[in-house]
Amino acid sequence: MTQTTEPAAAAPASGTARPARRHRVHRAWFVAAVTFVTIVGAAAFRSLPGLLIDPLHEEFGWSRGTVGAAVSVNLALYGLTAPFAAALMDRFGIRRVVAVALTVIAAGAGATVWMTAAWQLMLCWGLLVGLGSGSMALAFAATVTNRWFTERRGLVSGILTAASASGQLVFLPLLSWIVETHHWRPAAVTVALAALAVVPFVWLLLRDHPADVGLKPYGSQEFVPRPAPVPGAARRTLTVLSSAARTGPFWLLAGSFAICGASTNGLVQTHFVPAAHDHHMPVTDAAALLAVIGVFDVAGTIASGWFTDRFESRRLLAVYYALRGVSLVFLPLLLAPAVHLPMVFFIVFYGLDWVATVPPTLALCREQYGEDSAIVFGWVLASHQLGAALVAYLGGVARDTFGSYDVVWYASGALCAAAALMALVIRRRPAGPLPAAAA
Repeated sequence: MTQTTEPAAAAPASGTARPARRHRVHRAWFVAAVTFVTIVGAAAFRSLPGLLIDPLHEEFGWSRGTVGAAVSVNLALYGLTAPFAAALMDRFGIRRVVAVALTVIAAGAGATVWMTAAWQLMLCWGLLVGLGSGSMALAFAATVTNRWFTERRGLVSGILTAASASGQLVFLPLLSWIVETHHWRPAAVTVALAALAVVPFVWLLLRDHPADVGLKPYGSQEFVPRPAPVPGAARRTLTVLSSAARTGPFWLLAGSFAICGASTNGLVQTHFVPAAHDHHMPVTDAAALLAVIGVFDVAGTIASGWFTDRFESRRLLAVYYALRGVSLVFLPLLLAPAVHLPMVFFIVFYGLDWVATVPPTLALCREQYGEDSAIVFGWVLASHQLGAALVAYLGGVARDTFGSYDVVWYASGALCAAAALMALVIRRRPAGPLPAAAA
């Protein structure tokens, strides 16, 4: 991770490169570290919905489908906001967008303590937290990776993806203990305070572009001037979507990533705890198992980033989806009142594969769509969250209708097999100019 920083051959009028100096560690790695801590800290708000299903059902009498619908709104907005957030970061800078997003999250999570009707849950947790979390989505990690790195992008995207997914899960033991001991309102306040605590780190330590501190991106041989703010963020976001949607790889990436979201955030993160509780497993034990998934996700996603720098992304995706599908088919046989060795094996195996799909998906977006890849990935991420939102809702409905989650596990396993096939048929981009979306 060492790199020699040399003076720029040409620097923009707004700033010049620093004199030649040898840095033991390139500043890009510090920016990545701040981004990692920011995503982990902000991810507390993503940990709570699965823990709220039973408490809200007991206190207000809301069906699991109603609570699942609020989670669905949250997940859908999380995805649909992401591509616009990527464009807003190009317009206003990373620090401003992320700081405002964290504040909105804190307001939405904190306001839930006063709610008395289901529509208020939709407003606070669905709308406000959904919009804020969408601006903190993986498009944030993609933007940081694209701006600060030209080498090791797969590794860095894997690390930052692990922060997002694992941060959602490692908070679960604490929040489940709070819910069990002090009820759900103190847990919501904890989430709000966690989001606010991250804001000073973002504002004081994060930088928008290497040119802001007179550096080259990591691995670059040339100084890259800071680009001028791009006006018309919404128009640009929709234009990129229109161009990318004319290409086959976009729909294959979006479709497979929708299944990825359905089988992770929508299904396991939202419904694993209540499904385990149906089999008389204590909530705290089920939440601890999800936290273990988060621990192994770090290793799996970072390894996936390393693999992405070295192996064919399409084949990696196919393997990841196929293995995930197999594990989900066996899960209904493993649920029991107590944690046992086969369940631990599932947790470790599934954790290694949790979001290992992100680095190769991001790499394929970068290969196909060049400079617009962060926005295109935002739209692909939107499909991920729409898939998650649909299954978060349908999972609750299935539980209300059939009295069991089994049918949802089996259906998700079949969908993962379809995603593996979709990944294999994505064509390589031929040499030459990038598609119109990158123009």
